[in-house]
This record gives sequence, structure tokens and C-alpha cells, in this order.
Amino acid sequence: MGRYFKSLRRFWGTAVASQLEYQLNVLIELVAVGLSLLGSLFMLSLFFGPGRELGGWSWHEALIVQGFYTVLDGMASTWLRPNLSSIVTHVREGTLDFVLLKPIDSQFWLSLRTISPAGLPEIVLGLLLVIWGGHQAGAALTPLGIAVVLVMLFAGGLILYSLWFLIAATSIWFVKTWNATEVLRAVLASGRYPVAAYPAPLRLLFTLVIPVAFLTTVPAEVVLGRANAPMLWLGLGLAVGFFVAARQFWLYALRYYTSASS
Repeated sequence: MGRYFKSLRRFWGTAVASQLEYQLNVLIELVAVGLSLLGSLFMLSLFFGPGRELGGWSWHEALIVQGFYTVLDGMASTWLRPNLSSIVTHVREGTLDFVLLKPIDSQFWLSLRTISPAGLPEIVLGLLLVIWGGHQAGAALTPLGIAVVLVMLFAGGLILYSLWFLIAATSIWFVKTWNATEVLRAVLASGRYPVAAYPAPLRLLFTLVIPVAFLTTVPAEVVLGRANAPMLWLGLGLAVGFFVAARQFWLYALRYYTSASS
């Protein structure tokens, strides 16, 4: 385990140093993140007016959902997109051979090889939005509530990672998975609104099939004191289940990988 932590420190240290060499790019990314969040808030505001709610959620309560969506989108920009998008390249160019020969688990290497610091401001802005929205909505989190929020955020991140990795792993058979990834991102974008705002069939889809609810709405319910224990346990169970499925699918896919040297 210590070897893996040392590898992470070396990987991420190199990635951050290389990214910070291009300070103008970092500044552009910061501006882009701010404008993107403003655009999202504007779109959300279109559903609200004097005395109006969205699926029983007030404006400030919906801001908490948007905040958690922004946090997870920042996690995707920082961690998922830079790593998982490169799996297709490794398969197409044959460099996956070198990954498999490394004295470290291939899924670990492919999932955590680099990070993009440009996504960190999005995470910070999302957390600030959660805090401000929660304050305006009258939420009062206890230390236990904060711990549950963090656990559910981790579970949501694990679900997001597992779904993305499952699609990336299909590149063993289908070299071009870009369209499938974009479809997944489009579906996950529905998480910027409370799940209660959708019709019943979509609520079921976003809870059990593509569990968008556990990425944003359920953590927001924890902040507001509305969450119930069965939903929390279901979210944790789905996170573990999707992660195990992604792991097993990767090991299965590797059986069909044809080495570039063969």
C-alpha cells in the first residue's frame, strides 16, 4: 500500500508542476469555470419565480443540488477526464502493453496517473455554493451530518468513476468510445436539478439504473435534514456494486486484449 501512495505523490506532483508551467492556461480555465457556473445558475433561475418551486425544492435548496453537481463536475475535470479519456489512446497506440508490464495494478495506474489542477477551483466554488445555499435555506448541519455528506460525496464520486470506467474499458473491443462517454455526461448533467423535478419513470431511472440521484440530490437532502437511512444505505450499496462491476469488467476485458507486439 505504501508503494501506491508514493506512486500517487510522484504522479500528481509531476502533473501539477507541468500544469503550472502554463499559467495563462490556468487563468483561462479559472475564467471558464466561473462563466460555466454563472451559466448554470442562470438556467436554473429560469425555473423559478415569485413563490415558485421546482419539484418541491425552493431556489436556495436547488442551489445546494447545483453546488454538489459543480463539485462532482470539478472532480471529473480534475481526475476522471484526464485519466479515463486516455485509456482509448493507450489501446489504439499499443501503449497499454507498457502499462500492463508495470509493477503496479493497471486499473490503479490508468485511473490515477495524473490530475488537472484546473478543476480544483470548480470543486471549491461548488462547496461554497453548497454552504451559501444551505445557510440561506436554514440548514443546520451537525458534525455527524457533515460526515454523512462527505461519505455520500465519496459514494457519488465512486459511482461516477465506475460508470465512466465501464465505458472506457469497452475500448478493448471498440476503439472509439467518445460518443458513449458524451451520452453518459449528458445523462449525468440531469443531476444539476433535484430528481423530484422529473417524471416518475425518470426518477426511477436516475435512482436505480443510472443513479444520478446519489450524486447530487441525496447529499443535498442530507444537508437539509431530509435524507432517510434506507436511501443512504442504498447509495452506499450501489457505489460498492458499481465499483466491483467496473473492476470485474476490466479484468474480463483484459482477457480479450491483443498485445501490440503479438
